[in-house]
Parts: sequence; structure tokens; C-alpha cells
Amino acid sequence: MPGPLQGVRVIDLTAVLLGPFATQHLADMGADVIKVEPPEGDLLRASGGSLGNAPAMGPIYMAANRNKRSICLDLKKPAACAVLKDMIKDADLFIHNSRPQAIERLGLGYEDLKKINPSIIYAYSLGYARKGPYGHKPAFDDLVQGVSGAASLQSRVDGLPPRFMPSLIADKTTGLHLCIAVLGALYHRKCTGEGQMIEVPMLETLASFWLTEHLFGATWTPERAPMGYDRIINKFRHPFPTQDGYICALPYTDAHWIRFFELAERPDLAKEKRFVDRMERAKHFSELYQVLAELLKHRPTQEWLDMFDEADIPAMPVRTLEELKDDPHLKATGFFTEREHPTEGPITTFASPLDFEKTKVEFRRHAPPLGSDGVEVLREAGLSDAAIEKLKADKVLIVP
Repeated sequence: MPGPLQGVRVIDLTAVLLGPFATQHLADMGADVIKVEPPEGDLLRASGGSLGNAPAMGPIYMAANRNKRSICLDLKKPAACAVLKDMIKDADLFIHNSRPQAIERLGLGYEDLKKINPSIIYAYSLGYARKGPYGHKPAFDDLVQGVSGAASLQSRVDGLPPRFMPSLIADKTTGLHLCIAVLGALYHRKCTGEGQMIEVPMLETLASFWLTEHLFGATWTPERAPMGYDRIINKFRHPFPTQDGYICALPYTDAHWIRFFELAERPDLAKEKRFVDRMERAKHFSELYQVLAELLKHRPTQEWLDMFDEADIPAMPVRTLEELKDDPHLKATGFFTEREHPTEGPITTFASPLDFEKTKVEFRRHAPPLGSDGVEVLREAGLSDAAIEKLKADKVLIVP
């Protein structure tokens, strides 16, 4: 059986990275995700799109849209909205990341769709919770990194100006939360038969993500310490230089630290309670990390890795992005595969990180060209060939 969500049909009106990242996981788990795109296509298609053989097949789009089907509808035309509602009659999930006011103007709000399909799960993500004063504002990853505190985190360590993380962390984190919420709603519907509406805002998602550890002393009233998880530790928390490169090393338990000091030929440090007693160590992390950095400098990376493996002390090498494709673990687990895309030729893909014992996730489809599955999808929705031809002639349905 391919994937635990086999048989779940998803009408996916999401765009950019947040929504497609959420529906990517649903598609990998076996859901039939029907990606509904405007005539110009998902904006994500243009990200690096000039690299592709075919127009609008950019690399980020291809990475986030495998196992989906694409239909291209001009939702500015009432006939297209009518077609979409036909598709929703038999769907399990309708998901979008438009601002609610815009989607409701099209007649695609929750109140509209639950009249057509009372058990529909209606999930959407937006920048800021609709009930708050930011609720009407547009949002993109950079904006939410800024307002959520993400852009300021590194500044707390190095004192440099705020800057964005070099990843679309707001989009992807919110996408994961949106996927989790959908799974919860599917389980609720299985138990009760009830559909429902789900809202997952980006700001609240990222704020909760950071504050899990960074609320810190502000957990209590009055505050018992400043916010920010052990700011002193973070100043020294980074990959450590070795004799010939860098290493990520984290002796964690009392036994780890004692053994590390022995390996580093500093048994005297293994006798210092401030370093080898976990309650005392918490008060002296800044000193300890500086000692760790100094000791690691005197041997090559691989020598340390071999010693740490033998001693069962947590440690890993520092990889560049370019080195990931040759990482021995990722190669052994089959994380990367070479495939033949119908328009792009030979491509490299990476696997879903999810591994189910009984309902395996599978690579079933390449990321689709714009509108390539429209006729197939509408036939499944019950439209006749004549009706489909009229939609094509009226430029309501756009096909390659």
C-alpha cells in the first residue's frame, strides 16, 4: 500500500514555498494532491526557472512538488470557480495560503465550501492570525523572520546587525505545522465524521518555535532571568576548529566529559567538579566550551571523529551543501536518486525523510508541468469531454 494517506484527495491552492512544502509531505504520504494553479503558474516555478529545459520548471518548484498533479484554472472567471467547486464535492481537504479576504471574494471561503461538502477539512495558512491587527497584511518569509525575532537571534550572539537565516525557515516551519494540523483534523474526522476549518499563521508559528527555549527566564512572573536560551553558551556554541578543519562535538553526560578529558590528555580537568558534575557544569558552560575549543585544535578532524566514535561521544563532521551528495550515510540510505524527468532530462531528487513500516512513502510522479493533468482531473470530477473542450476554448482551463 503506497503511503498512509492513500485515498485522501487534496485540492491544493497553495503557492510559493509555505503551502507546497506542506502538501509535499501529504503527497509523499500517498495523498492525491491536485495542485490548482493560475495561468501564470505558481510563483515558485520562476525561482531559478532559467535553469530548466522547459519554462516554469524551476529547481525549488521541482523539489517541493513531486507526487502532485497540476490543473491550471483562471479563477478570475466564474466558470473556473464553478469547476473548482465540482472538484471539491469529492475532496477530503481544501488547502490554500491566500489571505482570507481574497479567497472569500472568489466564493471559496469555508462557509461556501462546507455547503458543497460538509465534511471538508478547510486548512489555510496566512502571515498573521486573522483576529489580530496584522491579520490583513501580506506576508513573506523575510517579513515574518523579522517580526518573529528570527532575524535578531544571531545578533544576540555576535552583536552584528539583524540578518535573515539563509533558508526559507518561516515558510518551511509553518508548512510543517500546517501539515501536522491537517493530520490531526483527518484523525478527528475519522473518529467523528466532522470536517472543520484550520488556521495556521506564520508569525504565531515561528514565535512559538523560538520561544520553546528562548522564553527562558520570562517563563516566570516576575522574570527570573533574561529571555534567550543561555546567551553566554551561544557565544561559544559553533563548530570547533581542528588541526585541519572543523568538527561538531558535544560531550553531554558526566561520563562523556570525563572520557573526553582523558582522550585529550587532560585528566586533570576530569577532576574539576565544575566540568564533570552536571549541576555545576550548567553554571560554567562558557568556560567549558572555551576549554573544548582549545583542546580540539590540536588534532585532525578524522582522528577526533574516530576517537569519539570509539568512546561513544556525540560528534559529527561539518559538511558543505556540495558535500552532502557524497555523504556516506545519505548514499547508503538511498536519500538521493537519479531520475529521468519528462521535460528536464536527468535530475537528482531526494527522498522523503518519513519511513513507515507498512505504508511506505514512494516516488510516484515527477513535479508536473503547468496544467499537465487538467483534463484527467476534470474527467475524474465528472465533466464530459465536450464540457472540458468548452472550458479550454473559453481559456478557463489552460493546458500545455
